Amino acid sequence: MKLSSSPSGTGPWVQAPLRLRAWVRASELALVLLAAVTGCLGGLAVAAMSGATQILREVLYRLPSGQRLSSLTALPEGLSGLSFLAPALGGAVLGLMLLVSTRGRGKGRRSVVDPIEANALHGGRMSLGGSLDVAAQNVVSNGCGASVGLEAGYTQVAAGLASRLGIAFQMRRSDLRTLVGCGSAAAIAAAFGSPLTGAFYAFELIIGTYTIATLAPVVVAALCGSLVARALAPQPALVDVGALALARNGPVGAGDTLPCLVLGLACAGFAVLLMRGVTLVERGFRASRLPAPVRPVLGGLCVGGLALATTPQILSAGHGALHVHLAPETATGLLALAGLIVAKAVASAVSIGSGFRGGLFFASLFLGALVGRLFAGFAPLVWPGFDGFSLAPVGYAVIGMSAFAAAIVGGPLTMTFLALEMTGSFPVTALVLASVIASALTVRKTFGYSFATWRFHLRGESIRSAHDVGWMRSLTVGRMMRKDIRPVPLDTPMATFLRAHPLGSPSRVVAVDGQGRYAGIILVPDAHARAAASGARPAELTDVVRYAEAFLLADMSVKQAAEAFDEAESEALAVLDGAESRRVIGLLTESHTLKRYSEELDRQRRSMLGEAA
Repeated sequence: MKLSSSPSGTGPWVQAPLRLRAWVRASELALVLLAAVTGCLGGLAVAAMSGATQILREVLYRLPSGQRLSSLTALPEGLSGLSFLAPALGGAVLGLMLLVSTRGRGKGRRSVVDPIEANALHGGRMSLGGSLDVAAQNVVSNGCGASVGLEAGYTQVAAGLASRLGIAFQMRRSDLRTLVGCGSAAAIAAAFGSPLTGAFYAFELIIGTYTIATLAPVVVAALCGSLVARALAPQPALVDVGALALARNGPVGAGDTLPCLVLGLACAGFAVLLMRGVTLVERGFRASRLPAPVRPVLGGLCVGGLALATTPQILSAGHGALHVHLAPETATGLLALAGLIVAKAVASAVSIGSGFRGGLFFASLFLGALVGRLFAGFAPLVWPGFDGFSLAPVGYAVIGMSAFAAAIVGGPLTMTFLALEMTGSFPVTALVLASVIASALTVRKTFGYSFATWRFHLRGESIRSAHDVGWMRSLTVGRMMRKDIRPVPLDTPMATFLRAHPLGSPSRVVAVDGQGRYAGIILVPDAHARAAASGARPAELTDVVRYAEAFLLADMSVKQAAEAFDEAESEALAVLDGAESRRVIGLLTESHTLKRYSEELDRQRRSMLGEAA
């Protein structure tokens, strides 16, 4: 193997031998083998991160080996007076890590992108070093007790490893995007022991579509990731299958669909409130003018104090607490459940808003289970006949968990398969699907974003999914324009212009003023017609110049160019180097723009179908 420079300028990277690269690029079997390697690496990464965070929690909170922090009903004796400082201590360490990573990237370097953004805009290219930084920050955040999940770190590092592996083999854009999806699939499958969940997470959220060409590598990666993680760090099932057999009034059936739809709508409303809440908290921390590395310290104090005042179940991701509240024997009062929902939502919003690294994946599962339990306890008080439905309270917890997570994460089938793999119950899964559809559709129509795409929106990005739109941004006006143009001065005599541009010559000529600035476009037939119809006053070029305020810039995308053509109602527009300098650098026609756009669309279609380019 040889060392070479990265084409993206991110530092040295290792290239595979030429013949091996050629075989990988030409063989579907090679992609599947790389997916298997990616899956194993993803499983190792998940096991390593999970173990590291558990060690941190055991050290900071003096937990017995294997004890989950959020499963505690009270903090250990002798520690309760100082326990609230653990998240703040983690926030201080995180602040130092942020300082180091920011200085390491330097000025002019783009921020670390996650798998969704990488696949949508950058053809699957991710920074492995940046991904490892994010994973380390996620470990510190979760390990100190901040109310964030590890799934964002899992997918970041696994997808980063997959991207670096694909870059080493110089894989095509579509194959590299698939491999990044394989890494994410392996991470989620390893985290939950659910290969189908991991695979559909990749299809819905990372790759953006399901195709026959991507089925084998993604599923193989998910299986490998799940097997490796299960071998290294066995995890208990989130739901006891036997618990779901505890139907209240006979077997679960289609008659239970109506309350599940209502639960889905309720979860959608709570999910939107949570996403809005995270944004408000984040704006509040920014308005405080505290330096970014200091904000996690304040956020940690808030989260620790809230845990001290309420319950340790709001700390960390909530795995232990979820086990507690999914147990059929658990009996919690309605007010206690409502209070825990509010406390966990506030803790998650403060944690993410103050700068702790992590996401809302597992928090949404935990909150959804709580909402489902609350629904099962509250509905009989206001819904006559609710006790006649068959589903047990733990079943509503599973349905609420899936519906809430689908609203936050944005993967309806992902959450449906998670419920199926956890419960093994097809009747319950059918109810989950109905609730998930209601939740996802409501959020889509009323809010329009999942949590990840909402964050992109706040940054000014128009990404709605992982569909590959990067090619559209790279298809810029500067790449499509004609550069061999010769502008004419606007004060050129009409007779001189007509002799230089007779009928039959190119029909459009760009005009500039005395300072060489863009002045508009002259249509040659219009100039000849104007000269022929002129009376006592001789015609001038200023009489026929058009589109003086309509122009394109070189960095505009093909979509922006098409919109400019529609607005100007012109078949061609001049390309300028800037709106202020107005120096002409080219000319672009609408027909050529649409042709290039159509060619790229066709290429993307063939890529999705697995056809040769």
